[in-house]
Amino acid sequence: MVTRDVVVGSRIGLHGRPAAIVVRTAAAQPVTVRISTGERKPVDASSIIAVLALGARGGDTVTIEADGEGADAVLDAVAEVLARDLDAETETADA
Repeated sequence: MVTRDVVVGSRIGLHGRPAAIVVRTAAAQPVTVRISTGERKPVDASSIIAVLALGARGGDTVTIEADGEGADAVLDAVAEVLARDLDAETETADA
């Protein structure tokens, strides 16, 4: 199992649109990605309900994990999305 700690880049955290972007990214991967915060049990990162329930806020550190062939590349892709300020990107796209 490969794990990676990532600081949530979205200012408001993993709510609405930012969570949906993370979920879409995780769901597109060839292996299952799990995500957790603090001491909470990891949840399926491709589940919008599970990701929203984490309550991760901007600046929080989350742990992502994957197992199987290509797990490092998968975590690179998901970590890159988590670290971006998806709130700012969404505001720019709406303008």
